[in-house]
Amino acid sequence: MIRPILIHPDPRLKKLCDPVVEITADMGKLAEDMLQTMYDAPGIGLAAPQVGITKRLIVMDCVKGDDEPPRPLVLFNPEITWASEELSTYDEGCLSIPDQYAEVQRPAEVRVRWTGLDGKPQEEQFAGLWATCVQHEIDHLNGKLFIDYLGPLKRQMITRKMEKLKRERARQG
Repeated sequence: MIRPILIHPDPRLKKLCDPVVEITADMGKLAEDMLQTMYDAPGIGLAAPQVGITKRLIVMDCVKGDDEPPRPLVLFNPEITWASEELSTYDEGCLSIPDQYAEVQRPAEVRVRWTGLDGKPQEEQFAGLWATCVQHEIDHLNGKLFIDYLGPLKRQMITRKMEKLKRERARQG
């Protein structure tokens, strides 16, 4: 099921998310819905708070080419256990801040530990777009958006655009 994606500003996007204590069938269904929602948007990552659920769950798939099979990942309670000193800058966007992009600097590589859908612990080192994406999505779980890395004027400008977009969408029903 494709779920509606919250648009900034929404107080649920600024909340610290609760850990997932048990991976139940409902949590599995939420993860499946989030993957469908992400692919439909289309996006490369989605965090549970973006669909109004304040739980520590993200999904992502940074495979871009049609020549590669998709690689959907479901990460419960993800945490960064190591980050490189080397930084990379990426022109980030967000499904909760449609059509707005800005350069954000983050560690170029990160190691992440999480619990998989099967309830087993997993760990992987991510680089490139995968590293940017996983950091962006984990930020969502901590109530942080990519625009929080920007200066106040740019952030206010984007927020005003999103408020206008929300008013227009509300008028259209």
